[in-house]
Amino acid sequence: MITEINIEELKTLDHPILVDVRSEGEFAEATIPGSVNLPLFNNAERVKVGTTYTQATPSLARELGLSIVSPKLPDIVKKVEEFSKKGPLVLFCWRGGMRSKSLATVVDLMGIPVYRLQGGFKAYRNQVVAFYENKLPFRVVVLRGNTGVGKTELLRKLRAEGYPAIDLEKLANNRGSVFGAMGLGSPPSQKKFEGLLYEELESLSKFSYIIVECESKRIGRVTLPTSFFTAMKEGIQILHYDSLKNRVQRLLSEYTTVPNALQEIGAALERLIKTLGHVKVQELRVLLNEGCLDVFTERLLLEYYDKLYAYPNEPSSDYAFYINYEEPAQALRKLECYLDEKVAYPGQESALFSVQYSAK
Repeated sequence: MITEINIEELKTLDHPILVDVRSEGEFAEATIPGSVNLPLFNNAERVKVGTTYTQATPSLARELGLSIVSPKLPDIVKKVEEFSKKGPLVLFCWRGGMRSKSLATVVDLMGIPVYRLQGGFKAYRNQVVAFYENKLPFRVVVLRGNTGVGKTELLRKLRAEGYPAIDLEKLANNRGSVFGAMGLGSPPSQKKFEGLLYEELESLSKFSYIIVECESKRIGRVTLPTSFFTAMKEGIQILHYDSLKNRVQRLLSEYTTVPNALQEIGAALERLIKTLGHVKVQELRVLLNEGCLDVFTERLLLEYYDKLYAYPNEPSSDYAFYINYEEPAQALRKLECYLDEKVAYPGQESALFSVQYSAK
């Protein structure tokens, strides 16, 4: 039995198995997060059918499509049957057209219950676009601090303890700096990034706030939606700082584990010539080549990153709250207490809060 559902009804299904029947190229560009790809046509076949549709007739295009798909059907149906054992099966294509309809018909004939998403991926994309056109329905807590203070590390700890933290750099597959793409592979497309962020926000909808690291509007090759970036600028700003020694060691631990790290760092240094000049970059290159990584990293922090971001490395009343991350466990507890008492329940102050902060 084929059941037609719209994008809102999709949310009511319990752990649906989303099957994107578009080509591998379309899938790679963007899909509904969590989907699996089971293409009826590969990239070349899709072009061939599309060309026939526009340059000949729709009838000839359908005949060509049938001739391409027919030999694949036994394997495709077998895979669909395996997917259906894991949860409600939902097929979709670009606009809920012939590709998903054709496969759904075959699957139904085989006695496999199947849902078909009306409007296909385009309906999902429209939902994402509409969401970002409105004001973000969260208060945003923004962790601000200089490079290497451990903001991403802190976000992960908060998320592990059930707090609504979002790692924007992970979604963008970029650390948001000159060396940000090292060892991370290809970044997502803009559409894919927006979908991933949307799903994160949807999963945290029970919260009144979210926690993120401060980012520029652009992270690597993707751009934050305007409504999201505006909410960050208007949000609660928290200063996060740490000792220079800890920052250096944290960066060395993160970046030197990347394959061919020294070569990639050396190549990235070229992009700093405009800011630091040829002489300083050459000095940094010598330190890198001689293996003086501690000194290299310290100079890079002091002469480039700290001047670029210019956050205080000490307590500052310019922020709603501040934490010293030299003792990570203690800093985490203090921040959690602040979030529980000042952000989640604004206007309320418990005895626990008073005791926690009178001991600072």
